[in-house]
Amino acid sequence: MKEAQKNVSEVKKGYDLEIICSDKKKLYSSRAILAASSEVFNGLLYNGMKESYEKQICLPTVNSSVMKIILEYAYTGSIKESLTKDNIIEVYSAADYFQLLDLRDFVIKTVKNVLKSKYKYNYSPELLSRAVETMILSEDNILLNLLIEAVSTTPLNTIKFGRLSINALQYLLSCTHKKKKPFATPEYDVFRYSAILVSKGISNNTSKSLTKFLPTLKQLKQFKNSIKTDSKLIPNRQRIAKELEALVKFIDFRRIGEQIITDVIEPLEITPTVAVYRSNKTLDTTRGIPMKYYISS
Repeated sequence: MKEAQKNVSEVKKGYDLEIICSDKKKLYSSRAILAASSEVFNGLLYNGMKESYEKQICLPTVNSSVMKIILEYAYTGSIKESLTKDNIIEVYSAADYFQLLDLRDFVIKTVKNVLKSKYKYNYSPELLSRAVETMILSEDNILLNLLIEAVSTTPLNTIKFGRLSINALQYLLSCTHKKKKPFATPEYDVFRYSAILVSKGISNNTSKSLTKFLPTLKQLKQFKNSIKTDSKLIPNRQRIAKELEALVKFIDFRRIGEQIITDVIEPLEITPTVAVYRSNKTLDTTRGIPMKYYISS
């Protein structure tokens, strides 16, 4: 069987189905074996329509490297191919689409093991970025929820810029906005990370200039009143403000101290007036269930 699987992507002999993948590469397989592995494949290949009679099917959303893993699983019930940050999201999506539930569970188990590793080996920000780019966003998606929890409980200041995309950050903030979920980053640092991430997408000069006036919350406590912001020294302020809008609507400025708002945020001139968010109501500086109160089960 292993030798047969080796031939799936190499030769046509002995196979009655040609699969054209999204990257236009062709793979070969047995129609009967695929149909037996999944009700979705069975419905696709024996539906009485043209796919039931033609020797060729097109899978426009699955590339050949992922399809090889799907075929390996269909033939052997296991996979030897390594799951990496470059293919794990696509393999999960394909397993979910074809309703290969054991393979889907295996991917989830693999991701959980990765997330338990030390931070330098934990690529949850990259996985979330990839998932948001390629998957249908749903509250019922097990993998998405797993990644949201992993990134939520990681301080944003420890995630190097470039690892987490703007779209992934927006999805993270939307999923945790006004929700009782564990969260590790104070709201001011959420704003800081969002603003700098947006500025990095504009230019290095813009990012460097903005970063000078946006220290971390920990640094602010050390600097006290020594931060003097001159918005004229920040290029592309209007563009920053425009691109930051999608993130700002998921930031709760009521959780940021009034002095920080007046001395640090408002002088930047990259947000709408946040005076309306000032409140005498005592709120924790971190959204959801702040990590200092949260003990993971």
